[in-house]
Amino acid sequence: MVRLPLTAAEVERGQRLGALLRRARGERPMLGVALDARVSPETLRKIESGRVATPAFPTVAAIAGVLGISLDAVWAEISGPERGVEPAGSGHGLPVGTSGAGSGRPTEH
Repeated sequence: MVRLPLTAAEVERGQRLGALLRRARGERPMLGVALDARVSPETLRKIESGRVATPAFPTVAAIAGVLGISLDAVWAEISGPERGVEPAGSGHGLPVGTSGAGSGRPTEH
C-alpha cells in the first residue's frame, strides 16, 4: 500500500496534537503514560514530537484517556486554526448541535 504524502495542514495538525499531549502530560514520565495507555514509549515520543502526524484514532483515544483529556477537547485544539481552509463536506468537524457524546469522534459523511 502506498501512502500519499501528508499535506502541510496534516503536518501542522500533528504538531498541535503532539504539543497538546506534551502539555497535558506535564511532569508525568513518558514511560508511565505510554504503559498506562498501552502504547510503546517510542510511539508516544513520536506523536509528541510531531513525527507521527496522523496517529491511529484508538492510540489518540487511549493516550487522551490516560491524560484525562476529552476527545472533544483534543479535536477542538488540533482542528481550530485550519477550519476555514478545509473544503465543505470534508467531514472534519462536528455538525452543529452535536455535543460529540458517544464515540468522541467527528461524524463521518
